[in-house]
Amino acid sequence: MIDVVGVDRIDGPLLVVEGFAGAAYGEVVEVTAPTGTHLGEVLSTGTDAAIIEVWGDTTGLRTEDVAVRFRGETLRLGVGPASLGRVFDGLGRPRDGLPAPPAAVTADVHGAALDPAARAYPSDVIRTGVSAIDAMNTLVRGQKLPIFSAAGLPHDALATQIALQAGGGEDEDVAVVFAALGIAHDVAAGFRERFEGSGLAGRTALFLNLADDPPMERIVTPRAALTLAEHLAFEAGRHVLVILTDMTNYAEALRELSARKNEVPGRKGYPGYLYTDLASLYERCGRIRGRPGSLTQIPILTMPGDDVTHPIPDLTGYVTEGQIVLSRALHRAGIYPPVDVPASLSRLMKDGIGEGATRADHAEVAAQTFAAYARLRDVRSLATILGENALSATDRTYLAFGEAFESGLLAQDPEEARDLDTTLDLAWAALSHLPASELGRVSEATLAAHYGGGHGAGAGHGGGAGHGGAGDAT
Repeated sequence: MIDVVGVDRIDGPLLVVEGFAGAAYGEVVEVTAPTGTHLGEVLSTGTDAAIIEVWGDTTGLRTEDVAVRFRGETLRLGVGPASLGRVFDGLGRPRDGLPAPPAAVTADVHGAALDPAARAYPSDVIRTGVSAIDAMNTLVRGQKLPIFSAAGLPHDALATQIALQAGGGEDEDVAVVFAALGIAHDVAAGFRERFEGSGLAGRTALFLNLADDPPMERIVTPRAALTLAEHLAFEAGRHVLVILTDMTNYAEALRELSARKNEVPGRKGYPGYLYTDLASLYERCGRIRGRPGSLTQIPILTMPGDDVTHPIPDLTGYVTEGQIVLSRALHRAGIYPPVDVPASLSRLMKDGIGEGATRADHAEVAAQTFAAYARLRDVRSLATILGENALSATDRTYLAFGEAFESGLLAQDPEEARDLDTTLDLAWAALSHLPASELGRVSEATLAAHYGGGHGAGAGHGGGAGHGGAGDAT
């Protein structure tokens, strides 16, 4: 270790030590000041200066009051199965008032993306108990499937519901690593209450970075969470689901740090390496050939201004395998979860569903439901212009299908866990409002086994009226 007393410049969370060439990039430092001791990291080093990022509050500090200890190592975190059932801060330190859990190993939090040559193709379903995901955007082990939300939408409730209900087979226990970035105290308390009251806290590790914690700590939080998840998945052989919310807060912290370093800004002021930085997190998931575990990611981000072309969702979409998009219109219509079905996609869904995996009719019913819901949008637009009385009899059956789909399959209680059979049966109940001639994406054998057209057709011809707010939802 090397101690340096006094620094030459303080710029927000950055300390500059001039004339010091003994630091290494990424090295952890201890910064001691009258306000306490904080950890930090060397961001830049050379023959003439070292720049240090402090994970703590530097407000009011004077250069002569600061002492820096260079520890000669990168940030490492003790991880192991004993970390499950615990609550940590953004740097992986206990926040639940208990001693640090015994560690099986100590690992570098920065980690690395999985070697592409060692990857096994993602397969097998992780059941979430949420019909809109399990039926239409199925999550597969080893996949990274983000949720694109916006301010005011219930992504926190959905994240908690997925975490508590996540599972594979009936007897399978999925470990959950839940990292919350830049959240308010009441939101953090709500997360802890839900997990502790569920009886499933023992399989979950919580990393809570609060809104009044140093923003720079936010850059470490997802890395600390993924370090634990990697050990559980690839060393302990567990199937692990990592939920990161809200990645927009992470990107904002990265932008602040970039501005402090006087880097040339990119789109909307974010650093030009935002894509690379996000990829360094997202690519730390998957499956490794020859090892039994898997690491699956659900990053959640709020789109500034509801803009899906904003750099954060835009660049996230380039790295991940699909997206689940939440709809403000559906939320206003009182539908939870407000999943925008046509805008959502799970690119690996086809590799995890079907006979022997979920149910033989899963792929067909999902494809037909997607197609019918897309047609529904056109019918609703036509009804808005011409009125429902001008619609054909077939078009009116689509209005009945939409009502049954949104109120039956799409909408569910935040604490309701549905099994896959129930979910797919609800999809068939909605499709049964359409005439069989409209179900061209389903085979004759599947149609004969599941279609209830006699009941649905009758309901469909009279179901157009009273569509109300749900008709405006999409």
